[in-house]
Amino acid sequence: MSENIYLGNGTEKFQGDLISFSLNLSKLKEAKEHIFEINGNKYIKLKVCKKKESPDKFGKTHYVQVDTFKPEPKNEFVERPVGDEGSDGQEDDIPF
Repeated sequence: MSENIYLGNGTEKFQGDLISFSLNLSKLKEAKEHIFEINGNKYIKLKVCKKKESPDKFGKTHYVQVDTFKPEPKNEFVERPVGDEGSDGQEDDIPF
């Protein structure tokens, strides 16, 4: 499991309808392995979490951290038991 990477803090406003926060962009260097690309655009997944002791001494109610979860890659091939020579196509001997 990856270590948590905290990027900033925020404040709840308008009865919780808005969380305003600032990110420390210099700390993104720590998260470079979590930046990914789709169609030429770069992304990073973040989590905005409510602080357990809210608000803190600076009035901050939330914190922002990098979502470091990485799912296990799925095997694209389906393994069949030894001796299973079944067809992947449509079968014609269905009784109805």
